Amino acid sequence: MDGMLACRYEMKYLVTEIEAAQLTRYIRPFLEYDKYSKLQRGGMYPIVSLYLDSQDLQLCRESQQGQKNRFKLRIRSYTDEPEYPRFFEIKRRINRVIMKSRARVMDQDVAALLRGKFLPPQGYTTDEKALTQFQLYVAAVQAGPMILIKYLRQAFESTSENRVRITFDRELFYKVTGDPCVRMGGVGWQHNDLTTGYAILEIKFTGVYPEWLSRLVRYFNLDARSISKFATSMEQSHRLGFCGPAMRSLWNG
Repeated sequence: MDGMLACRYEMKYLVTEIEAAQLTRYIRPFLEYDKYSKLQRGGMYPIVSLYLDSQDLQLCRESQQGQKNRFKLRIRSYTDEPEYPRFFEIKRRINRVIMKSRARVMDQDVAALLRGKFLPPQGYTTDEKALTQFQLYVAAVQAGPMILIKYLRQAFESTSENRVRITFDRELFYKVTGDPCVRMGGVGWQHNDLTTGYAILEIKFTGVYPEWLSRLVRYFNLDARSISKFATSMEQSHRLGFCGPAMRSLWNG
């Protein structure tokens, strides 16, 4: 969905909706809606991800602590329709560089694959290596389903060799779950306060940082910060009492 940008630099900002509208006007001469935003009214399409972690929340801890070398495990979908693929993703940070791999799988295979069963991706043989790698990472930390996170994304991108992608994420919701089911419907969703009146702005690029992006950051006085949808949702779920014993032990100990 995001053209992969499998190896990239990434910066995140929290901006008000007024700033988001101004930023959108600024970037339009340089970037176009991506092909999925073009299909939606207002340019926003839904994303839902099931994040995995160990029982002691190793991956969440590393994100909270800002470790330079860390990774996240998630299963992403853009629809609840069962005939569309889900995506097993590893998102790794190595210092300032983001590396991302993903494998397309069928919805009915998600639970079996998480148990370590080998099922070659149907019709997607090029994803087999990424799928095997995902299963190895899961086994290494004994990860399981922890929390569902969904939001609306508005995305812009360039098609030049120096790839640039800018996204605005809004209406962030989460639901604590131990089920290997990736769905954005159903009950039990809680709003993440992080996006109350704000949008999460992400700037991703693969080569040289374009001068027009430097001007944008200076003009709007943007201050890059660490923003983890996973960690902030876990923190809020604990604060509001929606998390299980393993999660409570993280903050109590």
